[in-house]
Amino acid sequence: MTSLKQFIRNVRAAKTIADERAVVQKESAAIRASFREESGDSGVRRNNVAKLLYLFTLGERTHFGQIECLKLLASPRFADKRLGYLGTMLLLDENQEVLTLVTNSLKNDLNHPNQYIVGLALCTLGNIASVEMSRDLFPEVETILASANPYIRRKAALCAMRICRKVPDLQEHFLEKSKLLLQDRNHGVLLCGLTLVTSLCEADEAEDGENGIADIFRPGVPSLVKILKSLSASGYAPEHDVTGITDPFLQVKILQLLRVLARGDGQTSEQINDILAQVATNTESSKNVGNSILYEAVLTILDIEADSGLRVLGVNILGKFLSNRDNNIRYVALNTLIKVVAVEPNAVQRHRNTILDCLRDPDISIRRRALDLSFTLINESNVRVLIRELLAFLEVADNEFKPVMTSQIGIAADRFAPNKRWHVDTMLRVLKLAGNYVKEQILSSFVRLIATTPDLQTYSVQKLYAALKEDITQEGLTLAGSWVIGEYGDALLRGGQYEEAELVKEVNESDIVDLFETILSSSYAGQIVTQFIVTSSIKLTSRLTDPAQLERLRRLLQRYSANLDIEIQQRAVEYGNLFGFDQVKRGVLEKMPPPEIREESRVLGEATKKRHSKVPKKKTAPAATEDLLLDLMGDPGVDSGTPTNGAPTNGADLLADIMGGGGPSAAAPPQTTSPPPSNVNSIMDLFNSGPSASAAPPQPQQPAAPASVDLFGGMSSPPPQTSTPAAVSGPPAHAAYNKNDLHITFQLKRDANAIQILARFRNTGSFSHLSGVSLQAAVPKSQKLQLQPISQSELDGGQEATQQMRVTAINGPPPAKLRLRLKIAYSAGGAPVMEQVDWSEPA
Repeated sequence: MTSLKQFIRNVRAAKTIADERAVVQKESAAIRASFREESGDSGVRRNNVAKLLYLFTLGERTHFGQIECLKLLASPRFADKRLGYLGTMLLLDENQEVLTLVTNSLKNDLNHPNQYIVGLALCTLGNIASVEMSRDLFPEVETILASANPYIRRKAALCAMRICRKVPDLQEHFLEKSKLLLQDRNHGVLLCGLTLVTSLCEADEAEDGENGIADIFRPGVPSLVKILKSLSASGYAPEHDVTGITDPFLQVKILQLLRVLARGDGQTSEQINDILAQVATNTESSKNVGNSILYEAVLTILDIEADSGLRVLGVNILGKFLSNRDNNIRYVALNTLIKVVAVEPNAVQRHRNTILDCLRDPDISIRRRALDLSFTLINESNVRVLIRELLAFLEVADNEFKPVMTSQIGIAADRFAPNKRWHVDTMLRVLKLAGNYVKEQILSSFVRLIATTPDLQTYSVQKLYAALKEDITQEGLTLAGSWVIGEYGDALLRGGQYEEAELVKEVNESDIVDLFETILSSSYAGQIVTQFIVTSSIKLTSRLTDPAQLERLRRLLQRYSANLDIEIQQRAVEYGNLFGFDQVKRGVLEKMPPPEIREESRVLGEATKKRHSKVPKKKTAPAATEDLLLDLMGDPGVDSGTPTNGAPTNGADLLADIMGGGGPSAAAPPQTTSPPPSNVNSIMDLFNSGPSASAAPPQPQQPAAPASVDLFGGMSSPPPQTSTPAAVSGPPAHAAYNKNDLHITFQLKRDANAIQILARFRNTGSFSHLSGVSLQAAVPKSQKLQLQPISQSELDGGQEATQQMRVTAINGPPPAKLRLRLKIAYSAGGAPVMEQVDWSEPA
């Protein structure tokens, strides 16, 4: 057997991991063999356990030495007990069954005449006490709390804290003894007593929201204030001095307990206001020890019912921390100011310049916290200054900051913009600096802003065109620019009407087509960019007049009619066929109607809708912004889908859908007649994964209508027929609804990522007519639903209609058994019907 020192030398001398593993395995085998020999020499056993503890620090398996630790506990020698208790604390935990064997040893040693052995037992019990051990041994700990020996009193106080945490029912046994600990003259005992009382109060408050235990200790507040006052005003005390400050640990603990006792209690807060002001003004801040006391004082000031002057003093201390050279102190100050800004915004605003300086700090943690705090400081009066600073930081920021920064700047600009011109310029700057990191919702909000501001449409399209001429590497800028140019390309051709030098240059029709060609031929033209430009190209055919450029656009679309991406290919073919239907083309390519801006969708459209049932339908802009932040963080809510039926009044939702940033739009009321063909209806499903909305039902007297329906409908409604349709092959159909001659079935198709649902509506009557047929659906909050429009809402006898749905899980695979809540609306015989049905997938 080798000694512990030699074993450590052998491990350190190993040059490779394999050599070290060989040394460890050899020594472990020797230790096991020694245990089996049952040697009576306690020195050998102690040496083996010491080596086991070293193996434990290396992360090796040491379970085979647990019983040996218990044997050392039974030894009468102090050296054996000390190592045995250390091994017990490290190698065992409260879940080990062998721990029940320790209870008797602890009980004996808690009553031992040697204070150091009692201290060892208290330390062990305070570290590994289980519920059973706590119930068995708490009488001994309660007795020791009244001991005359301060050494074991303070250890017993910490052990009592562990027992009360494991078994809250035992708290009442220690309350009276805890009061005596708070009056102890020994600093060590007082420190441990404060820790015990603070733990008791916080546990009681966390359990039921009220703090009945705090009421028991509030009468002792004046004595605690007196102790704190004497500590802060006392001179040099060699036994408790730490760099010139008397017992900073005790001062911090007293401040913590005062904070717990005064929280929510105005009378107690009044009692400690003066001492907090004294500590905050007289404590030396040039040393880290003093800063720790100041920080605790600030936390207490901000957490109790303090007056505004004292709160301002606390914020000023945090502001002073920001100029400290120590990164830890600055980080703590920024972290605390984020919590304070909602309570004392004006006081925090005074330190705005110092906070902005932290954005240039080399430490990334400080930059991140300063950035979070900067966004909370933005209001109507300083939005120009702060956004300018944040844009300057965005220019040099790390890539990991850019997604959050672009979203936050977009939210702040939407909420506090002094005018729409500034709002447009700000978002243009964001797109230029970090267009690759702009979220779809923010992009959709920017496009909505331009669409709803007619006097800035010319300015916006010219600025975006000029920006794209300079840089096509930012995807967000390219998407916004291509959409706006396609929608308002005629305004771009009218020439500059602003003073900016780049806007007064004349733009020819060929320049616009050249720009699109340049983008498409570059390496930055991803799938989404291509989709947008293909759509913008067909839009431009109704904005441009030069036949040569129109032919170039037609050839561009023809080139993508064989694209490998099925969506791009389908749209290119459909757009190409539009050239043969001038009347349909003019209607389809009209400008998008200005979307309605509702309060709850000011920033991100559908992103702030249908979050929780508690959210009211009307919100103020600040509330909408708070919800928006949660949405950007990915907070899932109940996801319900409703079909979009192309009504112009739903422009905001349509715009959010076309940009990919919105959820399902709100359902329109049931209509008794078929909606007329709409250009918005044809465009809105441009990049959806499922089939698009079909146009109006074909009329027999208009032969061109069925062609246009096939052109835009990925799943067009069949022409009117009186005969029963043939049976449909595919997955089995499950009945969902059957009343008033309306029969609805679901066909489900599963893959690894989603469940595709095809809903079939059939009028089973021979002579009845169903009008305004619509279906809405909702799924649990753990799932997401995409609901396509119904192919036709008018069903004569024997006619069918179809509607597609797609269900995906937010996290994980799709559900094994699908559940839907359906809302079905239609008119039968002139009488409106609306029913809600819960449907579950058959087993």
